[in-house]
Amino acid sequence: MAFGSGNFDGPSGGGVMSEINMTPLVDVMLVLLIIFIITVPVITHSVKLDLPRADNTPNEIKPETVTIAVTQDGAIHWNEAVVAKAEFETRLATLARQQPQPEVHIRADRKVEYEHVAQVMAAAQRAGVHKLGFVTEPGQ
Repeated sequence: MAFGSGNFDGPSGGGVMSEINMTPLVDVMLVLLIIFIITVPVITHSVKLDLPRADNTPNEIKPETVTIAVTQDGAIHWNEAVVAKAEFETRLATLARQQPQPEVHIRADRKVEYEHVAQVMAAAQRAGVHKLGFVTEPGQ
């Protein structure tokens, strides 16, 4: 399979061809040039828009935190003040309506019956409190 005709190092013609056939390379380059000529105007086409400016600083409104403590005898403390169960549910309802809704942290005594903690959690759920967490002390 010879690409050209001629005598390559002898009468048998089995020598190494020392020149490169540039025609396929030029053909590929012309095809790439045509592709770029067609695609560049499509890429650079843009629509002029007058977009609004926005400030990218985050608005960090930290909601207040309400701490509810349940003592060993089942008494409920709202931020260190003792409250009755009826007043507790009223306060939870008003807390649930606030925007942004404050976080509720429950602190329970180690020896309190789980029933009292479950009642506090159920009251918070009925009132519509979404951010509820438990406060614990690290073990020693």
